Amino acid sequence: MSQPEEQVSALIAAYAEEAEATGWFGPEVVFGLSYIYLQPDQTMLDIGIGTGLSSDLFRKAGLRVYGIDISPQMLDACRSKGLETVKLHDLTKRPYPFDSASIDHAVCTGVMNFFGDLSPIFLETARILRTGGLLAFVVGDRAEDEPGEIAVGPEHTKTEETITMYLHSTKQINYWLLQNRFNLIRSLPFTVYLDPEKTMATRAKAYLARKTELREQGAT
Repeated sequence: MSQPEEQVSALIAAYAEEAEATGWFGPEVVFGLSYIYLQPDQTMLDIGIGTGLSSDLFRKAGLRVYGIDISPQMLDACRSKGLETVKLHDLTKRPYPFDSASIDHAVCTGVMNFFGDLSPIFLETARILRTGGLLAFVVGDRAEDEPGEIAVGPEHTKTEETITMYLHSTKQINYWLLQNRFNLIRSLPFTVYLDPEKTMATRAKAYLARKTELREQGAT
């Protein structure tokens, strides 16, 4: 059942305000890395679309946006923006509800930090994208000798819960890209704040990769 319009509007506003307050520039960073490779009327899959923050810039550039998210409330928010082709789905479950080689490009921001194992996302994105398609995404960044997760306590989440956020090294990301036939084009590190007061900062990294041709068996 869809939410009342005023609740949807409040949800969109709350997420936009939080992004502004914490200086969350993930959507702008991935768009900046990607835009010179994009053409109007191409298709873009937003993986973990949320309220559509990452999709907005791509849609304004003339791309047709599709999305998946685990939250019905988030999908209601997207539909209120005119994003009708959005589907309810758990990103840890394969397959995703899109045909193979059916989408030109994909974007994923503010999502991968909730998963320690990114294999399902990379596997399904590689299946869904057409050859030559771009994948633009953001992860929490770490050095090889740093812990792979951090605990974000109630003082920062503004709830009663402590949330675990996962960090991924460049070596890990390169492994997943290679295993799923993606070539890295460019990347850019930047700072993310976990609270509006900007008292807790962590490193993030945006990546842009392209899906390559499937190598023939026996090729080197």
